[in-house]
Amino acid sequence: MSRYFFYLLVMKKEDIRIVFMGTPEFAVSSLDALLNEGYNVVAVVTAPDKPAGRGKKITEPEVKVFARHRNLNILQPDRLKDPDFVNTLRNLNPNLGIVVAFRMLPEIIWSLPDLGTFNLHASLLPQYRGAAPINYAIMNGETETGVTTFFLSHEIDTGKIIFQKKIPVSNETTAGQLHDQLMYVGAKLVVETVKSIEAGNLSLVSQETLIKRGVELKPAPKIHKEDCKINWNKNAKEISDFIRGLSPYPTAFSILKMADGTREQVKIYSVISEKINHSNEIGSIYTNNKDTIWVWVNDGRISIAELQIPGKKRMQTKEFLNGFKISGECKMD
Repeated sequence: MSRYFFYLLVMKKEDIRIVFMGTPEFAVSSLDALLNEGYNVVAVVTAPDKPAGRGKKITEPEVKVFARHRNLNILQPDRLKDPDFVNTLRNLNPNLGIVVAFRMLPEIIWSLPDLGTFNLHASLLPQYRGAAPINYAIMNGETETGVTTFFLSHEIDTGKIIFQKKIPVSNETTAGQLHDQLMYVGAKLVVETVKSIEAGNLSLVSQETLIKRGVELKPAPKIHKEDCKINWNKNAKEISDFIRGLSPYPTAFSILKMADGTREQVKIYSVISEKINHSNEIGSIYTNNKDTIWVWVNDGRISIAELQIPGKKRMQTKEFLNGFKISGECKMD
């Protein structure tokens, strides 16, 4: 019998001492849901405060702001293996760890609670292991994704699955919209997972049993700026999916090459794709300089709906063209 089930046989809600680990807004909903269900969160572990924005103002993580409002015990270690931090956790006698949108944990931390530590991941594992599952699901044109709770193990995102919840993804959904949907679905799944631990009725599933022969596992690694540049040689749907998957953050971009040789970086947030036959040069632009910017791609055209240039706010195309005229033969590179 595993250590999980030994403790589950005698576990009651008041016996569960939770250490919650998370940093961004995505984690706040799960923490809030746990507190609303009356669970005892003995500590919240989050990232240190850091400078952000143009003014480099010191900014607190969203989880810290929420936890302080709820009068929770907040820990912000610089190093997760720091002996003082490990001892602080150990002295809290936690028996369950919960991780939502946090950094990779060393074994000395995730193995500390008697009941183990589980993670909420924003994909249907084993697909989209990694730091950016929401973005990649849309960038790859998935019509379905979801959330997974699983116990942490030595290899990242590979532990035994506790629960999964699926949701559909439409052709219009952006990464930002999917983030918010999964944030709330995930919060409910976190509570459901803790309730099952409390009741002692877990039935864990090895991820290896879900990997079908011949099915490609799609990774979701961290996205860097250079990964966000649009390749106009792809087809219209692929480009549309790519832009949706990076909107609103970290945002797809292209270089607008003007007829006079000047170049302007353009962030693109929203587009409409059309599949039509044409003989125009790939990446070339048509605009009426009023409310329309089309970019020709190999199987159609992309109509830009929302964009931004450096020093300006995010704008609808009509608003953008009111103050920025495109003349001559221009191209997106």
